[in-house]
Amino acid sequence: MKSLSRIFVWAILAVSIQAASAQAVTSVYLEDLTWTELRDEIAAGTTTVIVPIGGTEQSGPAVALGKHNVRARVLAGRIAQGLGHTVVAPVIAYVPEGAVHPPTAHMRFPGTITIPDAAFETTLEFAARSLREHGFRDIVFIGDHGGYQKNMKRVADKLDREWAATPVRVHALDEYYRAADVEFARLLKSKGLSDAEIGTHAGVADTSLTLAIDPALVRTSRLRGAKPGRADGVYGDPARSSGEFGQLGVEQIVSQSIEAIRRALARR
Repeated sequence: MKSLSRIFVWAILAVSIQAASAQAVTSVYLEDLTWTELRDEIAAGTTTVIVPIGGTEQSGPAVALGKHNVRARVLAGRIAQGLGHTVVAPVIAYVPEGAVHPPTAHMRFPGTITIPDAAFETTLEFAARSLREHGFRDIVFIGDHGGYQKNMKRVADKLDREWAATPVRVHALDEYYRAADVEFARLLKSKGLSDAEIGTHAGVADTSLTLAIDPALVRTSRLRGAKPGRADGVYGDPARSSGEFGQLGVEQIVSQSIEAIRRALARR
């Protein structure tokens, strides 16, 4: 009887291990998969990949330096889940942020990291070349920061010309940033917020979006003390920021990005 009991226990353990292994393949993030799991996903029709692009930059005294990286990863994951048959590549966290010496733009603040345009575009190009080599047919760049949107498009156009005779296409998804920047601001205005509050960087729009995605990135006690202008790097007034406002932006960005990608896939 003891032998039978042992066999029964081992059988249950084996089934549990198999179930756990099966569950481990549910992530949309490429980094969470083994190479064989990814190979099998591609063979089964997962041929779209999102390359999220963030940036390491100051966002005033109330928002953490990694806000763009966290937002790009989380939003890309939600977009991939909504699309289906899509995975998310690692976030590109090093982007053009101004000159090093003398420092310009966000480089005037400790913690911002910058690279030249050429280095950034080469990184995007070879990320896309790598993904194409592994069997992806649609490579989608989404950028959480406005300064490098033109670089994304330049790389996508270059590779599309080179690969014109193949089924592979690269998409620089400007709809993602437009939803986060223009459309979200318009929505916040309809809720009674002013342009001066919404701002263009570290104001209500930027801060609320970050609160909705990861509240730990925002020092809420400092929101009312942020001084709009060059000294604090805040362009807007984040005092009335909230996760509720931010959730409206999340839903808008995700839904509009999914629609744009579907349209791009249909055109191809």
